[in-house]
Amino acid sequence: MNALDTAVAAVVRAAEPHATAVTVAVARGERQEVRCHGRTGRGRAAACTPDTVFELGSVSKTFTALLLAEMAARGELALDDPLEHRLPPNWPPVPSRCAEPVRLLHLATHTSGLPRLPPGLLAAALPRWRSNPYAGFGDDDLRKALARTTPRRRPGEHYRYSNYGVGLLGRALAETGRSPYGALLAERICGPLGLRATGCAPDAPGRATGHLRGRELPPWHAPGLPGAAAVRASGADVLRYLRAHLDGLDGLDGMNGLDGLDAAAGTSLGAALREVRRPRLRLPRSGDEVCLVWNRRRSGGHDLYFHAGATRGFTVLVGFSPQTAAAVAALANTGPTLGSHVVQAGYEVLRVAARTA
Repeated sequence: MNALDTAVAAVVRAAEPHATAVTVAVARGERQEVRCHGRTGRGRAAACTPDTVFELGSVSKTFTALLLAEMAARGELALDDPLEHRLPPNWPPVPSRCAEPVRLLHLATHTSGLPRLPPGLLAAALPRWRSNPYAGFGDDDLRKALARTTPRRRPGEHYRYSNYGVGLLGRALAETGRSPYGALLAERICGPLGLRATGCAPDAPGRATGHLRGRELPPWHAPGLPGAAAVRASGADVLRYLRAHLDGLDGLDGMNGLDGLDAAAGTSLGAALREVRRPRLRLPRSGDEVCLVWNRRRSGGHDLYFHAGATRGFTVLVGFSPQTAAAVAALANTGPTLGSHVVQAGYEVLRVAARTA
């Protein structure tokens, strides 16, 4: 067994005993494979395949970043636009600790000064805390949360990971695009890239059933924060999505073509795929850099871009390395628990794949 096989096997072991489905998708140069293990649920559930759909949790934020960059490339908005200029006109002002407004770039780099979660979400989450905590928090709750928000820092001053911030970013993009977030994502990103099993619908066909400590969970809902946590996708789609970040649209053109992409749209999406990889700030003490949502780390003489995600019933790690043309997605239908190592095992697959590509 080679180093990559050993690393992939470690992901499966890390997901045991609670996961019933594990997918590890790997691309190295021109070669790619999607390894699937188990079934979509317990009993006589269907076998896990490259088309089995997993909830991506916070990996959704990378889709929101790409959508932001694509709309900026079209000239529909600018990264420096104040957030309140992009929200519905009847929403309250966006609070800030100084004269500097919260800008779209601040949201995409977690430097907005906003808290991790919007005010009011925890109260709404309590009835479904162990299964679907975001399900009771909708668009109107997000609007009300703005009026109750107390910023922690000046915008641009301090990195603080915020579901709230990227959720607001997704809402701002939907308002600018005059379309619900899921529909806008399908039109601008998923459709053009040929991601046929990717979207925000909780009842997606072919989905795996989420589990937490072996207990089956209902599909994840995030009606008020879809840009932060609502996207789900198959292993095959996630690998195609990552390959787009590696190869641009030219690389995808050799992978069953692109879906109805005209020249102007292709130019904006190609520019966006490059823009999300550009570092924006360096994190203190770690040496990692933050791009548009993506984290970048120097390892073994090359760059690793990566992001983790989780819902109550799923755990995911995705990443890619441009210099070595490596990409990895590790997806398991079990939620994170104390002592679980799915994310760490997935990152090790990325590190090994990049080293051996």
